[in-house]
Amino acid sequence: MTPFGERLRALRDQRGVTQKEMAGALGVSAAYLSALEHGRRGVPNWAMLQKIIGYFNIIWDDAEDLVRLAGVSRPRAVVDTSGLSPAATELANLLAERIGELDDKEIAALIARLRKRRHARKASAR
Repeated sequence: MTPFGERLRALRDQRGVTQKEMAGALGVSAAYLSALEHGRRGVPNWAMLQKIIGYFNIIWDDAEDLVRLAGVSRPRAVVDTSGLSPAATELANLLAERIGELDDKEIAALIARLRKRRHARKASAR
């Protein structure tokens, strides 16, 4: 399951909506929504994201967060290390090989560290 899929399922559950009901309202199949929730489909396009946001009547920060989650929910992420250091290439390959061996605590620590660097970089660019 992807972060976007997890949030989508939580939104449906909070509102007591089935995949079939939501799919009918959005003009897609229940199988498509199931695939989105389970990470078997890629990130929905902008138009579909807007339909989902409208369906749940999500506004402001929550809508931005849902779009952000979609952006980090590619189930088959590809890392292009061409032009980067050999160490960066090694890191990308080791992560691809070993990500399944990391526990939730290790994953959370890596995510927190990378987010912290991103936020620091954005702050210094201002």
